[in-house]
Amino acid sequence: MSTTVPATPFTSPASPETLERTAAALKERNFAVEILDDGAAARDRVRDLIPQGATVFTGASETLRLTGIDEDINDSGRYDSVKARSRSMDRSTQLTEMWRMIATPDVIVGSVAAVTETGSLVAASASGSQLAGYAGAAPHMILVVGAQKVVPDLSTALRRIEEHCLPLENERALEAYGVPSASNKLLILNAEPHPGRATVLLVREPLGF
Repeated sequence: MSTTVPATPFTSPASPETLERTAAALKERNFAVEILDDGAAARDRVRDLIPQGATVFTGASETLRLTGIDEDINDSGRYDSVKARSRSMDRSTQLTEMWRMIATPDVIVGSVAAVTETGSLVAASASGSQLAGYAGAAPHMILVVGAQKVVPDLSTALRRIEEHCLPLENERALEAYGVPSASNKLLILNAEPHPGRATVLLVREPLGF
């Protein structure tokens, strides 16, 4: 007799009804929201939303990497990629300039660790590089969020970061950089004061951590 091991609450995609409820809550808080079927649809939609030649910064994100969005923005030549430009800059002498570029691109694209059914978005970062842009320094923000990141409330969102996201990101950071990660900085977006600035693409399938 075989036993099926259920997915954990932090990896199971939210139901269609929960996604709709979450989207409605986000819209009430001035986030533009679209519900998309999969990562390929999100990749196409991001291309549609960003004008060619725009200055774009991508926050470190498994969601962007796995969907190909990171590659589209940073390696296609279609956009003025902040990451591509920063590769040729000297961190010891140009760090302040790099941080300004990162904080104030035309568009910042990334993801979050959790989104609550009540309409809050929660981001965690070791360096904080993407958080200024998310908070409002960038004129436009696009967040791609897999359905497994939907949680009931903020306390569950914080637990998701510590119990689920951080161990996975720590493993990735050790492999990529040889140093562990940490949830040094947290940002909670409870509402968007400027309608039209922020777009959340909720994807029905799990994406990223």
